[in-house]
Amino acid sequence: MKLRDIGVKGVTGVAVMALLSAAALAQDTWYPYAVERWDPPFDMSSPRTSVDYVPLERASEEWEICVSFPHMKDAYWLGVNYGVASEAERLGVRMQLVEAGGYTELNTQISQIEDCVSAGADAVVIGAISFDGLNNLVGEIRGQGIPVIDVINGMSSTELSAKSLVSFGEMGAKAGEFLAASHPDGGPTVQVAWFPGPAGAGWVEAGNAGFLAAVEAGAVEVVDTLYGDTGKEAQSKLVEDALETYPDLRYIAGTAVTAEAAVPILRARGLSDQVKVVSYYFTPGVDRGISRGQILAAPTDSTVIQGRIAIDQAVRILEGRDFFKHVGPALYVVTTENHDGFDPTSTLAPAGFTPVFRVEPLG
Repeated sequence: MKLRDIGVKGVTGVAVMALLSAAALAQDTWYPYAVERWDPPFDMSSPRTSVDYVPLERASEEWEICVSFPHMKDAYWLGVNYGVASEAERLGVRMQLVEAGGYTELNTQISQIEDCVSAGADAVVIGAISFDGLNNLVGEIRGQGIPVIDVINGMSSTELSAKSLVSFGEMGAKAGEFLAASHPDGGPTVQVAWFPGPAGAGWVEAGNAGFLAAVEAGAVEVVDTLYGDTGKEAQSKLVEDALETYPDLRYIAGTAVTAEAAVPILRARGLSDQVKVVSYYFTPGVDRGISRGQILAAPTDSTVIQGRIAIDQAVRILEGRDFFKHVGPALYVVTTENHDGFDPTSTLAPAGFTPVFRVEPLG
């Protein structure tokens, strides 16, 4: 099947609802885009094939799509926001975005999604706080005939309509492989403090497993695994604690927020030459850090594209079109050596982009 042939309530935090205008988003054509398709779907260990993703040119109706994110605390989710808002505007559908406020706020996320559905959402796109914690809700929504798309983080429900995401296990593994290759087995062992993110989140557990398995191939000792919310304050405290506890530390590896927080802390302590930084996903801060030589490497999962595809999947399902049930962009690692060739438009929101919580079709 070739897609080319087929043609609120409850907003939390300080962000204010904004209406999307044509000037707010870039309208450059983003497709066709190389993705990987899992078959059978919903099993990250399934065989994959490479395909070119081509979305619909336009929706046939002004569908109402509810999008739920764990938070809008960092630029990673701003990139996903740009992707879903851009594609909703391009397709001519309505979008309502809600954010729960953090990875401790599962009940808030559930309540916000319930409010969205009660308000008349035709489809729901979820960046899940918990791998298992929304399964009952997904079942209830699907029981009403409403499509549910799993974006970015992953959920274990078998009742999902589609997934637009990559393997965070592979994201963690890419970061681990970078360290193992830098310090081959048999050489002097280096100490690494590892910061996978908030405990219990599906993407974190996957990333943790991938990273720990990958570093075993090298002379790398993970001296501690420090879980925590992906807010800058929380990650900064964890980094400070690790530096106090492990004076021989050579690497800080973890979330993009960890990497961004570590750079000024290491500079202030005079440790930038001794302790190096690796992220296992990509944000504008990580991009700047790599360009300046402050962060060594990070894999990119083409965040913006994942958001765009999730919206297109929702519209295709609503309109009875053919769709890929489980796809995600191919991963690659951006380093200080190859950074000049990296195209950020697939991964990062444009400079100056601010959160968009409401999209209305342009007349």
